[in-house]
Formats: sequence, C-alpha cells, structure tokens
Amino acid sequence: MASDINHVVLVGRLTRDAELKYIASGTAVARFSIACNRRKRSGEQWVDEVSYFDIVLWGKTAENLVKYLTKGTQVALDGELRQNRWEQDGQARSKVEIVANSIELLGSPRGGGAQRPGSEPPDVPGSREQEGPDTFEDDIPF
Repeated sequence: MASDINHVVLVGRLTRDAELKYIASGTAVARFSIACNRRKRSGEQWVDEVSYFDIVLWGKTAENLVKYLTKGTQVALDGELRQNRWEQDGQARSKVEIVANSIELLGSPRGGGAQRPGSEPPDVPGSREQEGPDTFEDDIPF
C-alpha cells in the first residue's frame, strides 16, 4: 500500500516582510506570504495569473532568515501543506498554510540590487513562455 504524499515546492516573491514571533515554549515562528506568477494564454496574448500562499517557517531557520525575508525578495521553498482548524463565533473555520522545511534566498527585492556574486538568476518554470500546445500555429504540434 502506498503512503500519502504532501510535498510542495514553490518559487515566488514575498508580498510583505516576514513577522517573527515566539510561541509559549520559546520556539520561533516566522510568517509571510509569497506571490507566484503563472503565464497563461488569453486569446492571442500571454497574461500573468498570480497566486498567493501563506508560509510558516519554524525554529532557528526562522530566527536566522527573518532579516532577509523582506517584501519583494525571491525565495525557493520546499515544504508541506497544513490545514489549521478552529471555531470562531460558533462557526467552523480552517486555513491551509505551507510549512517550509527548507528555504533558499534567490534574489533581492526588485530594484534592490543584483543576485549573489557569481550566481545567475535561476531558470524558474513559468518564468518564460513555455512551449506547449497553445504555442503551435498548426492544430497538430508535429
């Protein structure tokens, strides 16, 4: 029997500065959100469609990276989905967040400088027009 899989890999830009807090046990938790763009075809042109995701980062990683997690910074993260459930005013509520297991800083905020010395901007899927069925002029793409 196969086990379940809950794995998320994202590359996006922070929509706001990360907020660092500590829970009762003293463990650090940083919260922020990222925007991920996807190019899609609309008629004869390509348009960007944006999705927003809430991210949670725990422990020493959160403490060490929070000063770099500023609005506009591009990051790559690997994590899993978690659904928080609670009751508010007699209503059942829930929210899905991405708990980051690892995170890598890819670049500074737009207009805020260059990449790390010696590094090239990453080739991120969706960052360029992708070849696909919609990009061919013929009905049959071969």
